[in-house]
Amino acid sequence: MAVITTIEDLRVLAQRRVPRMFYEYVDSGSWTESTYRANADDFGGIGFRQRVAVNIEHRSTRTTMLGQPVAMPVALAPTGMTGMQHADGEILAARAAEAFGVPFTLSTVSICSIEDVAAHTKAPFWFQLYVMRDRDFIERLIDRAKAAGCSALMVTMDLQISGQRHKDIKNGLSAPPKLTLPNIANMMTKPRWCMGMLGTRRRTFGNIVGHAKGVDDIGSLAAWSAAQFDPRLSWDDVEWIKKRWGGKLVLKGVLDPEDARAARDTGADAIVVSNHGGRQLDGAISSIRALPDIVAAVGRDTEVWLDGGIRSGQDVIKAMALGAKGTLIGRPFLYGLGAMGEVGVRRALEVIAKEMDVTMALTGRTTVDRLDPSMLIPGSYPTGIGPYLPEPGGR
Repeated sequence: MAVITTIEDLRVLAQRRVPRMFYEYVDSGSWTESTYRANADDFGGIGFRQRVAVNIEHRSTRTTMLGQPVAMPVALAPTGMTGMQHADGEILAARAAEAFGVPFTLSTVSICSIEDVAAHTKAPFWFQLYVMRDRDFIERLIDRAKAAGCSALMVTMDLQISGQRHKDIKNGLSAPPKLTLPNIANMMTKPRWCMGMLGTRRRTFGNIVGHAKGVDDIGSLAAWSAAQFDPRLSWDDVEWIKKRWGGKLVLKGVLDPEDARAARDTGADAIVVSNHGGRQLDGAISSIRALPDIVAAVGRDTEVWLDGGIRSGQDVIKAMALGAKGTLIGRPFLYGLGAMGEVGVRRALEVIAKEMDVTMALTGRTTVDRLDPSMLIPGSYPTGIGPYLPEPGGR
């Protein structure tokens, strides 16, 4: 593919180059995938008001997230097994984000470890934490993120148990991949991917193997992981994590206004409206439809970000117009990574930035802080699903 002009171009190329089990790990949702589809479809229904005769000569997509200057209100979301889309994937994505001027978030279940990413980047990155039953491991993980200079901790709240993802089950998803005949046959059609994996030592979960008690190989890792996601997760755990971390805290996976208020009351610096990319509760509301109620519930003291369904710079603008102060992208950068490695991640960011710039110009906006509902076609965008009980005291 000679010319990449959209995220869809990168998706098509990634599908050609990444083994089926890892491509479908990214490009799928749970159960019937209705929420996965709704995340993107609900963005598509929102229309813009085109404006003319406005001075749009000096435009900028620059803003801040958590007080950090960013080239546009976009951060790379934490995504599991990124290093299975392309050899050393987390390192490459972090470097692309750093060069472009947007934050990168490393997942607990990454292939490259916290230390790997820190050794290959200069700018501080964010770290995402899954809460496990093994609290000693969690404490050490938080301390490792501190030692690596991570500037924010993002706690995922919506994975107390894993949603049923049929494609992952049917593909026998694992890292490294199990060498079954179907997997070997499929990987033989992906020579670029295979050569990359042969050239790296990073092929399993770098933050876990050798760090969690009793986890020394892929066999022990599987048993440990199956037993570790903690269904007892509570707001008290968040308080404990916040004290242990001591820095900027982001809570990800909030769809309900009551949960948003509880998250705000823990002192979170940002809340991510997210349904885990449609990979957890199938039938849950799309992120963009949930956003207005969350913004109204939280107020101005806590930043509200959106994750899920973004496939273009126009989607970023729609989220910002409806009250988000930032967005996270997962699949778009993973498609770029699978398609072309570090260059592909950079291209995904360039595509989104270009689409943001052009759309801002044609809607008569020159700065991110001027994106609001008045730039959208009335009746085309969600205004809240309510009714929800108002917060005591009317905050």
